[in-house]
Amino acid sequence: MTLPSATTPVARCKIAIIGTGFSGLGMAMRLKQRGEEDFLLFEKDQGVGGTWRVNNYPGCACDVQSHLYSFSFEPNPNWTRMFACQPEIRSYLEACWTKYGLQEKTRLGCEITRLSWDEPEQCWRIEDRHGRHYSAQFVVSGMGGLSTPAIPTLNGLENFAGARFHSQQWDHDYDLAGKRVAVIGTGASAIQFVPQIQPRVAHLDLYQRTPPWIMPKPDRTISAREQGRFRRFPLLQKAWRGALYGMLESRVIGFSLSPRLMKFAAEIAKRHLYKHVQDSALRATLTPDYVMGCKRVLISNDYYPALTRPNVAVISSGIREIRANSIVDLDGRERPVDAIIFGTGFTPSDPLPRGVIFGRDGVDLLDTWPLGPEAYKGTLTAGFPNLFFLMGPNTGLGHNSMVYMIESQISYVLGALEHLQRGDLSSLEVKAEAQRQFNGTLQSNLGNTVWNAGGCKSWYLHPISGRNCTVWPGFTWRFRQLTRHFDADAYHFAKLQPALAPRPAIQPQEVEA
Repeated sequence: MTLPSATTPVARCKIAIIGTGFSGLGMAMRLKQRGEEDFLLFEKDQGVGGTWRVNNYPGCACDVQSHLYSFSFEPNPNWTRMFACQPEIRSYLEACWTKYGLQEKTRLGCEITRLSWDEPEQCWRIEDRHGRHYSAQFVVSGMGGLSTPAIPTLNGLENFAGARFHSQQWDHDYDLAGKRVAVIGTGASAIQFVPQIQPRVAHLDLYQRTPPWIMPKPDRTISAREQGRFRRFPLLQKAWRGALYGMLESRVIGFSLSPRLMKFAAEIAKRHLYKHVQDSALRATLTPDYVMGCKRVLISNDYYPALTRPNVAVISSGIREIRANSIVDLDGRERPVDAIIFGTGFTPSDPLPRGVIFGRDGVDLLDTWPLGPEAYKGTLTAGFPNLFFLMGPNTGLGHNSMVYMIESQISYVLGALEHLQRGDLSSLEVKAEAQRQFNGTLQSNLGNTVWNAGGCKSWYLHPISGRNCTVWPGFTWRFRQLTRHFDADAYHFAKLQPALAPRPAIQPQEVEA
């Protein structure tokens, strides 16, 4: 880290928010509603929207209904589909950013590369990729767990002479028409983009390690008449959102409380497979051998039909080697390929690289997570004062909308900030024992869930420890109960000293570009 000199301009604010997806924007919007103006938003990309900006591969869409995958305090009556596509979600987030006047609070193209806790000053020292320095009393991380692409280690990948990219980094300038394409991975993104590119390519080889469970997608257009009713009767939209929430929330019974019930959903998925895939060999290749829900359950109406087309081959034998213009599978068969597309998802169990976040006594955050990420209520970690994680460890879901969890955490953060302000306190830090007890109970509750005991290897589990660092093990309303009120007894506090009183924020135009 380049330490700021006495003449280095340092932008100061009370609250630094990292990321402008649902988490970061939601936090900023709630602060504005509370009358708090002393904050800055940091975004590494050149626009806002987070994952819904950077993921723009063909067919990208949400697998949670639109009216639930949006802020409860900022409803959108104009969704055009039951399951919104990426451009519409991005537009919604951009509209929220504009409506709440967050432009002047936002630093675009500003990737944060280091956070260091300054104990004497009771603040976070922040540095971005351009060497600019900032300080903040509080940091709210809205970076999310699905931001770092997972690229598998494959023998010879560096020798490949054709085009290659991850779904998150889609190369829209590369023309797939008439090309021989290899898709590696069958995650949620591949399920969406494979049907979109299949008609355009000359041939598509789909390398599948483990087949996913796929349910029919109950998608449809939302008519102009329905949109009009939602605009005229906001309570009707609220009721519709509540009905969707209740329907999705009921699924946790199978995921968490009684995984045996998943066999009934599995029968629906099998009928869906049998309906679209007549070839018995291909059907066998696409049939999962683990309990439904162990991996993320996907929804699609066009994935299976795409795999039955003459120009598609599903390969499940694994990859032995990648050569300059071909891929050799474990059976020794070599297949020519012009482009490789990775549909291999992300790394939620390892969301941050080493050397980015340093807490009390200069300890690297990763050194406090030897078994994988953990936090108290998914939000704070011992040894890292005034640092809040949104979509933090074990707040992920396999059955409902993440926006509900994000809003619960935002409410908890606001409660913490209000407690500090009322007591003229400068910092809070969760007690190590409170964090240990919380995560002990959480991991115990995860033990018999389908995510842990479903008989598969998934991104829910840490690749080294096998510990589930990702999923909340039960009802989301229970998480909201736990975060509804700030529980001061779980924290250590430091008293605000006169010399450490919050400094006024430097306005955006005063910060060096």
